[in-house]
Amino acid sequence: MSQSAHLLAIIKELEEDAKHIEQEQLDKLTEAILRAKRIFVAGAGRSGFVARAFSNRLMHLGFTVYFVGEPTTPSIQQDDLLIIGSGSGETKSLVTMAQTASRIGTKIATITIFPENTIGRLAKVIVTIPGVTAKSDAQSNKKESVQPLGSSFEQLTWLVYDSIIMELQKKTGQTNEQMFARHANLE
Repeated sequence: MSQSAHLLAIIKELEEDAKHIEQEQLDKLTEAILRAKRIFVAGAGRSGFVARAFSNRLMHLGFTVYFVGEPTTPSIQQDDLLIIGSGSGETKSLVTMAQTASRIGTKIATITIFPENTIGRLAKVIVTIPGVTAKSDAQSNKKESVQPLGSSFEQLTWLVYDSIIMELQKKTGQTNEQMFARHANLE
């Protein structure tokens, strides 16, 4: 198979998987973001890279947002929102974060393959994404992927986050120029 055929297979897989994401779940996450005093975003590994990009775009929209684990991240409080991207819903460091936030009374949202796992059980807002991962004993909602490991989950998570950004941009009336004015200028 050629590289361009691989690319088309990935795009086709993501398009098919996107059809299984519930609009109501996306709407609930969008509304939770709009209502939050501050937003904390977390993810580990490759899902963490995707979550970082999402937190960056939220900052571009003018939200007070922190990526968990950075030295300048303050303590989370009750009026805040913690968004966790975790395919398995069982990544130990992310479970610990969710448990801490839950004890404080912070609202938790997650994007996951397994809403029934630990993080999903603690979350008030869940976006379920089709995907496969070797990091969970639970039975996946998707049997296989044309891609290795969790790539399809990470890619679709990125697209979900970007679709939420598009909706938030519309709901907040932000222009691209306003967003760019918040873009890093020390690069």
